Amino acid sequence: MFSNRQSALFFVLICMLALAVYPLVAGQFGIDLVSKIMIYAIFALSLELLVGRTGLVCFGHSAFFGIGAYIAVLLSGDGSSPPALITLMLLSVAAAGLYALFMGALSLRTQGVYFIMVTLAFAQMAYYIFHDTPIGGGTDGIYLMLKPVLSIGHSTLIDLDNANVFYWFTLFCLCAVMAFLALLMQSRFGHALVGIKSNEQRMRATGFSTYPYKLAAFVVSGCIAGLAGFLFGVKDAYVNPELLSWHLSGAVLIMIILGGLGHLRGALLGAFAFALLQELFKSEAIFGSFAKHWQLGLGITIIACVAWLPKGLIELPTRVLQRLGGPISESKL
Repeated sequence: MFSNRQSALFFVLICMLALAVYPLVAGQFGIDLVSKIMIYAIFALSLELLVGRTGLVCFGHSAFFGIGAYIAVLLSGDGSSPPALITLMLLSVAAAGLYALFMGALSLRTQGVYFIMVTLAFAQMAYYIFHDTPIGGGTDGIYLMLKPVLSIGHSTLIDLDNANVFYWFTLFCLCAVMAFLALLMQSRFGHALVGIKSNEQRMRATGFSTYPYKLAAFVVSGCIAGLAGFLFGVKDAYVNPELLSWHLSGAVLIMIILGGLGHLRGALLGAFAFALLQELFKSEAIFGSFAKHWQLGLGITIIACVAWLPKGLIELPTRVLQRLGGPISESKL
């Protein structure tokens, strides 16, 4: 009989294995779609660290995602030679992390709905910088001329212009982020975040200065979102200000709620469920003319899922086993 943690780990490993073999049986459209969903999963994991683990509901998370994407394109050069993969990725992550440090240092001095509104204000500020100035091409956005490569000498090891290579690299990043966050939450730092979410006043009473912990979590979350933005910018080779809009912040928040707050695998499940439902309701082959109103079908489905599974999709196996007379307990992986 598996323990709770072993069961959760087994589930994650099965998911990663399925993603690893998927390109062997899928066409180019499927590979492109799952690559995009894995990017959203990384983005959702970054917000899970704040909302699910620290109790900070950030409504400006798209700012870090968009900044990571824009930096990837802006610093990629004039197209005369492919940019260096590791350098460009680190710069994108660092830029998102710096903005997260700036945003968090100020917004974390507020609480509750004020924190939500301040993070939204900071995201909108970043949105209008790219929307209303020529720095990022204005409303038209900008294109990535050449996708980055990882080379040693004259040998190219990783060329993200190849869709299959990009898929494998994105999967590697997703696995790395999952492993990093799992280890982080098992550390003293992770336990402190859980304590802050449960009762911040009690944490302060025991001698913890909670502000540095929350700020560190905010910056780490911003860096991971910047990584997702970098991958998204490279994948589409195009960015526009909509990547920083509040709509995307709301969408990623729905993903982690749909999957199940407080669980890393919930962010993974939520990202896949949200994106696949979106593709389903957009399909004219299935829904005909109703596909033009795909937001209505998606919204109704999400409301039904949350009403039936208030703890998210991770609760589905428990519900099934309860019907069969054998409930299982939860794990926080």
